[in-house]
Amino acid sequence: MASSLRSEVIKLYKNLLYLGREYPKGADYFRSRLKAAFLKHKDETDPEKIKQLIARGEFVIKELEALYFLRKYRAMKQRYYSDDKP
Repeated sequence: MASSLRSEVIKLYKNLLYLGREYPKGADYFRSRLKAAFLKHKDETDPEKIKQLIARGEFVIKELEALYFLRKYRAMKQRYYSDDKP
């Protein structure tokens, strides 16, 4: 059980690192915050608590994806629609 949770945590960390490349405040800022968050819980051994933390990380992934989608949407809207309304 511990190895499957370990692989899930590593996968989560890699996914967050990948998503952090486009973070508005910069990749270095995101990477340092991500590392601190994971190191804060490195000694956690309770499988239920680890599952809760993984779920929280997956929520963060969804929030980041929404942030990036919104940013792309706004950029496309600015390109094709003017702010001047008749």
